[in-house]
Amino acid sequence: MDPIAQVLSAYKTIAVVGLSDNPARPSYEVAQYLQARGFTIIPVNPTVTQVLGEKAYPDVAAIPGAVDVVDVFRNPEAVPAIVEQAIAKHAKVVWLQPGAENPAAAERAMQAGLQVIAGVCMKKEHRRVGEPTTVQSVQA
Repeated sequence: MDPIAQVLSAYKTIAVVGLSDNPARPSYEVAQYLQARGFTIIPVNPTVTQVLGEKAYPDVAAIPGAVDVVDVFRNPEAVPAIVEQAIAKHAKVVWLQPGAENPAAAERAMQAGLQVIAGVCMKKEHRRVGEPTTVQSVQA
């Protein structure tokens, strides 16, 4: 199975780092799209208290409970600290959106056992791989 398709079907709790409350921003558009498709969105932005009806947290470390995917919409310079928090949080995946790529931080995440997806948009990839299909049994 395509590793991206596997991530999108297996993991449903996504911390969106850099999620803006401005509907014109790509982070908002992507998070809204994912939320509408059943993903649990956790906004991470120290300048807002709520986005898309969800409580926002100042950083990944402040999120209570488990996080599957840390989806990053930040400048590459900010990524190493975010990766360290993702590792400490026991996230499964660090997803670096286009413009957030940081090869050294990606390597650090992989060395710590996290899967890294970089340079592709989560919304576009979800559209590319399609909605997961449910197989229903038919009785004769």
